[in-house]
Amino acid sequence: MGGAGVAGRGFEAAARKAGRGERLSLDDALALHRHPELLELADLADSARRRAVPGDAVTYVVGRNVNYTNVCWVRCRFCAFYRLPGDPEGYTLPFERIVEKVGELAAIGGSEVLIQGGLNPDLEIGWYEELLRRIRAAHDVHLHAFSPTEIRYIARRSGLGIEETLGRLRDAGLDSVPGGGAEILVDEVRREIAPLKEGWEEWMEVMRAAARLGITATATMMYGSVETLEQRLLHLVRVREAQDETGRFTAFIPWSFQGPTPELDAPRASGLDYLRTVAVSRLLLDNVPHLQASWVTQGAKVAQIGLGYGLDDMGSVMMEENVVSAAGTAYRVDVPELRRLIEEAGWRPEQRDTYYRPWQRGAPLPPSPAQVARAHA
Repeated sequence: MGGAGVAGRGFEAAARKAGRGERLSLDDALALHRHPELLELADLADSARRRAVPGDAVTYVVGRNVNYTNVCWVRCRFCAFYRLPGDPEGYTLPFERIVEKVGELAAIGGSEVLIQGGLNPDLEIGWYEELLRRIRAAHDVHLHAFSPTEIRYIARRSGLGIEETLGRLRDAGLDSVPGGGAEILVDEVRREIAPLKEGWEEWMEVMRAAARLGITATATMMYGSVETLEQRLLHLVRVREAQDETGRFTAFIPWSFQGPTPELDAPRASGLDYLRTVAVSRLLLDNVPHLQASWVTQGAKVAQIGLGYGLDDMGSVMMEENVVSAAGTAYRVDVPELRRLIEEAGWRPEQRDTYYRPWQRGAPLPPSPAQVARAHA
């Protein structure tokens, strides 16, 4: 009884701070996440969302994921997408096919291309520069490409420093960096689920270098594998600290582990756990303006409900998705369906560009900060 009372008082104190818009501690976040009344948590997160993103719009972007290679030697235990070098199922798409895929996106009024792949030992910096230049020459799209893990490997394979690698990619056409490979930014977790991958500080080093070069980024979290609740929330605190330092994260995207996989026998996170995680993310990340839904892992209905738990963006209408679907999850949503979901939840759907600026098909894309930096390099 006494323990329950202490827990209740912890929630009440954290809720008062959240209601006033004050910065929350890790202990506050724990009290909020453990609070049994989910709707009370939703009210707090919705108020925080309305302070951070005023107005009645919920945004989305028309984009395409292009996975240029599935060849990867890192063997992350949670990944069902990769194939080891030499595997007959491994592939690297030719430049012409990738440019064609981007053209298919442009033809339907899309604006954002997310380009990610495995750590392929056959590819060095020149390959990536040529890819970016070819896409940039053919299409007016935003190139959101190469996670910190990929960038570190490109640098290593090419004998370059991180900042030099990012500078060359930016000058070839890179606009922003996706937050893939973050998983949980706690090394104890990373060693268990991806022992050959970099530590969390090395991951964050890439994001700091990108910020110095005028390149924006998103931050992500893959939760629900082996981490404790405290480790999950520590990830959020570390994202917040990096945002205090750089101010370059445009959005945060939490998504749940899609297991089990052959090497990681953990169950899939529930929709309720997703809603709690979204709400606490909104409350703890007081300096990251946008919180993006992950309908690709949770489904459209849970994402729609999440609009009352702090989400303000429904993410990308993906023409193509290969990584999550490799683990057996295959949700699909088109533009009319996404707009209907937003309207049914009581919001106004609005198409955007990568920087959350209103954008409509046929309009020129405003320059990204990276393009401005390229022009003055």
